[in-house]
Amino acid sequence: MVKVKVFVTLKEGVLDPQGKAVEQALDARGFRGVSEMRVGKYMEFYMDHEAAGDQEIQNMCEQLLANPVIEDYRYETEEVVSK
Repeated sequence: MVKVKVFVTLKEGVLDPQGKAVEQALDARGFRGVSEMRVGKYMEFYMDHEAAGDQEIQNMCEQLLANPVIEDYRYETEEVVSK
């Protein structure tokens, strides 16, 4: 089995209203010095070795897990003992 971790973030220059709201909420609670907060998505799943090729994971990210028009993604894979 392979553990796949996918990190999705908005592309540079894309407005992030959720990030701005979190930044303002932190400031309102006394947490100073936080700026340019960006909020993203994290996904974790397992795949069989045969299915866990780089091209397959990239296709999943580009077709469903991320919106390539406004989001960037990266992923990590990790060998795991069978679940």
